[in-house]
Amino acid sequence: MTEKAIFAGGCFWCMVAPFDQLPGIEGVLSGYTGGHTENPTYEEVMNHTTGHTEAIEILFNPDVISYEKLVEIYWQQTDPTDAMGQFQDRGDNYRPVIFVANAQQRQLAEKSKKVLEASGKYKNPIVTTIEEMCPFYPAEAYHQEFYQKNPERYAQEKLERQAYVIEKESGGTE
Repeated sequence: MTEKAIFAGGCFWCMVAPFDQLPGIEGVLSGYTGGHTENPTYEEVMNHTTGHTEAIEILFNPDVISYEKLVEIYWQQTDPTDAMGQFQDRGDNYRPVIFVANAQQRQLAEKSKKVLEASGKYKNPIVTTIEEMCPFYPAEAYHQEFYQKNPERYAQEKLERQAYVIEKESGGTE
């Protein structure tokens, strides 16, 4: 039995790797969701004309890895206090969203968000939204498995994200 999770949290290039190699993960696709245009292209999404955000679609076996665990990993990949982008990626097409497939996923995502809010880890409010899953459109082939196909560029993107987190935690970008 395979289930689906969709998460948006900035550039999808950096979102795939943390999930891709986990036991129970059957596949991770980069793509676009949350917009009003069918089959958007990367250029259209980047031009903010479709309403989509970059996201990943995870196919997983819930008998091996739980949705709760996926949400926990998701929180570690994003800045849940930034509604207009993630790290160095700016714009509404990089907004943080958990797209839920059903009432159970919604309940688990909302519970996890409340735990994060109560943790005191962030001084700013948690703005990640939890929205109904909508059509997911796979990104162009060159975006798929980016971290494997382009290890140097992926390493640079990851380094920039880490630098942004360090700067934010030190009070440099509030």
